[in-house]
Amino acid sequence: MKEVEHNFSRRKFFKQSAGVSIGIGAAIVAVEGLKGRLEAADKELESAGMKGRIKHSACKWCYSKIPLDDLCTAGKKFGLRSVELLMPEDFATLKKHGMHCAMVSFPQGETDKGVKVGGITKAFNRLEHHDTLVKIYEPLIKASAEAGFKNVICFSGNRDGLDDEEGIKNCATGLKRLLPLAEKSGVTLSMELLNSKVNHKGYQCDHTKWGVALCKEIGSENFKLLYDIYHMQIMEGDVIATIREFHPYISHYHTGGVPGRHEIDDTQELYYPAIMKAIVDTGYKGWVAQEFIPARKDKIASLKQGVEICDV
Repeated sequence: MKEVEHNFSRRKFFKQSAGVSIGIGAAIVAVEGLKGRLEAADKELESAGMKGRIKHSACKWCYSKIPLDDLCTAGKKFGLRSVELLMPEDFATLKKHGMHCAMVSFPQGETDKGVKVGGITKAFNRLEHHDTLVKIYEPLIKASAEAGFKNVICFSGNRDGLDDEEGIKNCATGLKRLLPLAEKSGVTLSMELLNSKVNHKGYQCDHTKWGVALCKEIGSENFKLLYDIYHMQIMEGDVIATIREFHPYISHYHTGGVPGRHEIDDTQELYYPAIMKAIVDTGYKGWVAQEFIPARKDKIASLKQGVEICDV
């Protein structure tokens, strides 16, 4: 997700008042609005001939040159129901199109020592980052819940000499400060599994078992893992067996072709129909997001193909 950090680091976080509360009435309105949008989307899926066992999303940064309005309009025609890794300033556009945000992006801020935190490299595995992370994540969790969006991404940060056991303890310490708000708001904080072999040298949450150990340390249904199939194929392989074993700890999935992180068709080594069937067989009812970088000129056609491949 190097590209994610590059693209979103220049976005200004939509500042929400720290005093905004999640009232029961507001929560009901958000849930009812979300239910209506998803029911309408279900009808569109039926008319498009989609099977409906996988809920399809796409990561906006992969289509950075396509306006969000245009991506929503095009995607709805072939079963896309969500565009993700967006911030609150984009929520109104999604709602205009009856679209969901299956995974809200991450905030960033500076510590009192001027260290920029919240992104992939500097996050929850350092105690000195926690005060700033709590300060910037709280309004994002509230804004996401009020919009009816229930997953917010987070990262471990890089090791930089920190051993794995201490990294787990530090991450748990910081995340537990946010869990009461996340639980109250019905939001799941999802830490992404990324490879440290090719794309993100030094990233700590780079193996499924490390992420699962963190989930167990935290012990809340509102903290889980974002299982990125591309990254974990590079890092550890054995994708289907891993999903079958650890699916209770996974809140979300991302796709991507290996090698190269391009289209998920027969140009790469993973067979996505089998992976998607394994996900469905676990009883998963959540979202799968296309997060590959289209190599072809017609990027929308590549996205459409990815959705069709994953519609099992």
